[in-house]
Amino acid sequence: MGNDWAEAHHDVCLLDEDGTKLAVRRLPEGLGGVARLHEMIAEHASDAAEVVVGIETDRGLWVGALIAAGYQVYAINPMAVSRYRDRHSQGGAKSDRGDAKVLADLVRTDRHNHRRVAGDSPEADGIKVLARTHQNLIWARVRHTNQLRHALREYYPAALETFSDLAHRDTLAVLERAPTPRLGARLTLPQIRAVLKAGGRRRNLDVVARRIQKGLRSRQLAAPQRVAEAHGATAGALVSVVGELNRQIADLEATLETCFEEHPDAAIYLSQPGLGKVLGARALGEFGDDPERYTSVKSRRNYAGTSPITIASGRKHAVVARHIRNRRLYDALDKWAFCSLTRSPGAKEFYPQRRAAGDLHHQALRALANRLVGILHGCLKHRTPYNEHTAWAHRTTINQAAA
Repeated sequence: MGNDWAEAHHDVCLLDEDGTKLAVRRLPEGLGGVARLHEMIAEHASDAAEVVVGIETDRGLWVGALIAAGYQVYAINPMAVSRYRDRHSQGGAKSDRGDAKVLADLVRTDRHNHRRVAGDSPEADGIKVLARTHQNLIWARVRHTNQLRHALREYYPAALETFSDLAHRDTLAVLERAPTPRLGARLTLPQIRAVLKAGGRRRNLDVVARRIQKGLRSRQLAAPQRVAEAHGATAGALVSVVGELNRQIADLEATLETCFEEHPDAAIYLSQPGLGKVLGARALGEFGDDPERYTSVKSRRNYAGTSPITIASGRKHAVVARHIRNRRLYDALDKWAFCSLTRSPGAKEFYPQRRAAGDLHHQALRALANRLVGILHGCLKHRTPYNEHTAWAHRTTINQAAA
């Protein structure tokens, strides 16, 4: 069965094993649509496990209902659907009903080349939602901080020279009180000290207050007062947004860490060198916890995007990085590899070896991440925590033999 989904409805096409069209429907989103879908399938199939569904997403209430019914659900990449459509139609025609037929044919004939939707636990799915939202808020903070930096550059250069981190609580507290150069230059030491204390600082108040006062009173180019006030109103709004994002990120991070610690795999993830609670939660959420999802360490590495791909055609032969990958997972693994350099002697030895072989910094980190993913796969498979000797002893033996 092919299921072309939209926000308000679903176009479905039901085929038999020979490709004969059994039914075509447009169903509404929601409980009523799911009930009608089950009724339509029940007219042609007695066993839910025999029903194979192709759909262009792996999440959502509708997909959850399909999996709960016992159907075999395959999440097909929209790009793969587009390529498959071009194999059978050269005219360029496209419709929702036609896409449902394409999906049905694809999973009928080529599903062995695609990945079935994983049976992750609700706990893992919850961690994934929290981790992605946490990361989205961090990315939003970066965007708004860049907007604040651009605004300050237009009228308040003293603030940019005084504060290196525009998302820091000290910066936000002072800029909220003094969003224009004139107000900043008038701040006294007691006022700055009070602002910093209200913002959460408890140590070195006097030292930091004197540094801020000196920076805000430095001589700089000035914009006309009316222009500065307009920019000040804009900057004040951005300061409020960044401050609220800081609070929401901190609250969500606490919730994320609590949920992660309660997961059965958390101890194994936290035993890996360089993986803390946030990075560990991101990795677990993106990898999932279905023990049957990755048939081998190679499949986990391929999904992670850390393993290279080979391009060989005629005289051309190249080994390159994977650019089609889970961006969130790859970002977490890149940070994990960097953090492991100070926590694992094996990783610390592996990285310079890759650099000496000609890898650039991120190429060496990608190779290290690929190695760490393999170690994690073994730990999860055997339900054992990380062991430095087990993880790296064979490489030490090889290096000693080569020497």
